[in-house]
Amino acid sequence: MINDFSPVLTATGPQLAKSSASALVVGVASTEDGPVLLPNPLPDAGARALADSLEALGVTGAADEVVRIPGLDPLPFPLLVLTGVGSVDGEPGVGVTTEALRRASGAAIRHLTGTPSVALGLPADTAEQLGAVAEGAALGAYSFTSFRSARSQNSAKNPVEHIAVVTRLKSKVTGPVLGRAAVVARATRATRDLVNVPPSHLFPASFADEVTEAVRKLSVKVTVWDEKQLEKDGFGGILNVGKGSSRPPRLVKLEYSPARSGKSTPHVALVGKGITFDSGGLSLKPAASMTTMKLDMAGAATVATVVAAAAELKLPVKVTGWLCLAENLPSATAQRPSDVITIYGGKTVEVMNTDAEGRLVMADGLVAATDETPDAVIDIATLTGAQMIALGSRTTGVMGTEGLRDEVVSAADAAGEDAWAMPIPEHLRASLDSSVADISNVGDRFGGMMAAAAFLRDFVDAGRDPAEAKASPTPWAHLDIAGPAFNESGPYGYTPKDATGVMVRTLIRYLEDHAD
Repeated sequence: MINDFSPVLTATGPQLAKSSASALVVGVASTEDGPVLLPNPLPDAGARALADSLEALGVTGAADEVVRIPGLDPLPFPLLVLTGVGSVDGEPGVGVTTEALRRASGAAIRHLTGTPSVALGLPADTAEQLGAVAEGAALGAYSFTSFRSARSQNSAKNPVEHIAVVTRLKSKVTGPVLGRAAVVARATRATRDLVNVPPSHLFPASFADEVTEAVRKLSVKVTVWDEKQLEKDGFGGILNVGKGSSRPPRLVKLEYSPARSGKSTPHVALVGKGITFDSGGLSLKPAASMTTMKLDMAGAATVATVVAAAAELKLPVKVTGWLCLAENLPSATAQRPSDVITIYGGKTVEVMNTDAEGRLVMADGLVAATDETPDAVIDIATLTGAQMIALGSRTTGVMGTEGLRDEVVSAADAAGEDAWAMPIPEHLRASLDSSVADISNVGDRFGGMMAAAAFLRDFVDAGRDPAEAKASPTPWAHLDIAGPAFNESGPYGYTPKDATGVMVRTLIRYLEDHAD
């Protein structure tokens, strides 16, 4: 299910007379004085002539604008591609952010599907710029055709296979930078693949098998709980959500430890929601609301690929991933509204809405993760429609322990992803009170994203000795990616339609920042 395709990323010097690439990409910025070419490897005369012709060609330099024109002599490229970076402050090439370069690179590569090889002449003379340009290109080189017929696949245009970034940096710099960009992009594309797989083919057991196979050659230990082991160990959240389906639930634990690890090695736990299809259960969703519900396992997919990336990058930090997998369907055996279930560790939950199921499987995962007393636990889930109402379809909501929450937001900023810190107002916890159990799974409708976070917070350290947990609480952050995980509109920048792979880059960056 995970496509093995990965574009080849290389670095090349600015002397391009012998390049075999089919196209050269250069950047254009939008300024108050009109479109301006960014620094590029074009010959001076050609660059001046092109700069003078931008407005006549209808080029504005707007973000996501990609314009093709014939190549310029004496360079050997049949095609010259102008990609917009958007508005810039100050000198073009200096005022361009790395994220603008990442998006412009990705947009160009996305538009060049079917072109075998491309040279990128965007600004890339710092390690940060080089990484952004390469990463954006590798993210843009994506397609998902696994479920098309053989005839359809044969006629489809392939993503760009070879990408050369023009830079003056030495190989001792370009090698590690391009290597990291390839790993990060591969993890993001793998997340997209998993989320795009239809629920007819991806269900808890097949998801567990796919992840097990994906990390087989890496230094990652895999433990899988089937339905019998889940019942024996008391994982009531995952079990009860999944019992309406004929395809039973799973819990997958992934463990990566660096080669040289000890008591001082940082340990970060990641917990991902993995509802492989969410009908809402007996609290059935409207038909139109189900059409994209294969996306409800994006959190678990993200956790799996981030653990794999940490192993590939050999990060000096221990990473444990918990994938909470179930299929939420209505049937004679499904959980009912007003049922009381027992979460791993002993807390009871009154299930008032079976469509608020993600928090139930995540509760099991959070208790299990914090039982191991990691230095930090981060959960990621397509949890609430309220996230989209509050923050839209492109911005992740981040809640939790203030320090860790802000560190995750900072990592997102550095990675070029949109995230916003949100509070968990104390009054929302009262709305989760139950008259028959420890807590209800439904709280205040207004502020529903934050109410869901308040529910999850009750299960952080819930299995530990109360005195120890109070004296040394586990820092916790919750990422709600309900909107950003799936792009229902048209593609933009390096982001395709459908699965996006959001927050993979952020979590990798967080792990890198907090490695020993």
